[in-house]
Amino acid sequence: MQVFLITTSPTNREIVRLDMWNQKPDFRFEIENFSKKKDAISSKTFVSGGCEWYLRIYPTGDDRLSDDHLSLFLYAANPTMLPTGWKRSVYFYFVLLNQSDKELHTTPVAPSSKQFCANTPSWGFLKTLPVRKFQEKGFLEKDVLIIEVYIKVVEAFDGEGGDVSVNKKMKKTVDINGFQVFASQVTKVGKIFTEHPDIARDFKPTKQEVKTAYMNVLLRVIKTLNKPPKSLSETRLSKASSELSELMDVGFKLDWLKSKLEEVTLERKKTDADGSRAQQLEELVKHLALKLDEVTLGRKIWDDDNEYRAQQVEERVKNLELKLDEVSIKRIFSDEANEYRAQEVDERVKKLELMEVGWKLDSLNIKLGEVSLERKKTDDKRVNTLARMELRLNTMLGDLERKQTYDTSVFDSRIEQMEKQLESLITKLEEISKEKKKADDADGSLVKQLQESVKNIELMVSHLRVEVDKKKNKSSADDGFLLVD
Repeated sequence: MQVFLITTSPTNREIVRLDMWNQKPDFRFEIENFSKKKDAISSKTFVSGGCEWYLRIYPTGDDRLSDDHLSLFLYAANPTMLPTGWKRSVYFYFVLLNQSDKELHTTPVAPSSKQFCANTPSWGFLKTLPVRKFQEKGFLEKDVLIIEVYIKVVEAFDGEGGDVSVNKKMKKTVDINGFQVFASQVTKVGKIFTEHPDIARDFKPTKQEVKTAYMNVLLRVIKTLNKPPKSLSETRLSKASSELSELMDVGFKLDWLKSKLEEVTLERKKTDADGSRAQQLEELVKHLALKLDEVTLGRKIWDDDNEYRAQQVEERVKNLELKLDEVSIKRIFSDEANEYRAQEVDERVKKLELMEVGWKLDSLNIKLGEVSLERKKTDDKRVNTLARMELRLNTMLGDLERKQTYDTSVFDSRIEQMEKQLESLITKLEEISKEKKKADDADGSLVKQLQESVKNIELMVSHLRVEVDKKKNKSSADDGFLLVD
């Protein structure tokens, strides 16, 4: 059989066997969505060994020393409400389970009991399981962690005469129906058993120190419920209800006390209802007074702040006015400069326009000169051509005159006619040349006319040659006849 050795003093040893622990956990705490929890989690208050407790769990560790391990602690509930000098000597351990009640981890039981007191209201384990373990797939079913705590109270002192110890005999105690109680408690306990003789018939614990601790809790609950309802707070009534449930769980028959608790609770609610309006008004007055103080203080701060802001605004306005003056002066200078620049630009544009007009006029004059020169060259060439043609005609006419002296009279008239035509043509050509200089568009048509005239002259010359040849042949024939004669 597994045992733990607890040393209470250098000369005193006690063996605590596991089979002496309750097989049922003193408290079972179920946490859903555990992997999403980051902050500390506190359980509700529960009663064990006649004392109130609660659990506190740190899912990611209590501090740096936890090294990313789950931290578990057992706390004495409401330590500030307990009498001065209270203490609890306790053995305890935790069991971690998944949703299927599969054991994941069990903390060891300390080799000596832990002393809970005002200076040390909690004990626990800084490191249990690594945080990464809970993140493993399948480790927690449906992300639910269950924590069971097993508690064994060895010694309890609550400041009301309830001193229990396993290491020494209790002094000045009296046995009443199997419960060892102090002399100061005999009357109260005796009255309870007289009025309710079956109260402890089904009481389960057998250890005397545990029985005494539970009796102290029962006396405390009765004392609480005998007080005026209006003097009891909701917290104290809740604590009494929790203690009553614990007492009934261990076998006390307390239906009568449960009814008393319900009556006191109802009376407390009625008292609250009667005094709630006054209390609400008082609280409202206090709240309004606080609000008034806050508003007054806020108004003062607001006024000071507004005055400061007003000064800042005035300074900013002055700065803006100065900047506006500077901008206005710069704007005036800028406008004058822009006007001067605009005048310069206008003058430059006008000069450029005049230069452009001059360039265009020069270009037109050059083009007109080139056209006039080209026309002059063309006209001179045509005149020279006509002159050469005239010279040729004159030469041909001279030859004809020399060869046909006999027919001078006949041809003189024709030649005169041709000369007149030539003179007319020359005159016409000169007129056309003059007109040509005045009208550019008529160049093509006049050239064609001249060419046609030249062609006509050539035809006429050709015709004259034919006629001359005929005459020449006739003349030769006549000469032959003369020779025959």
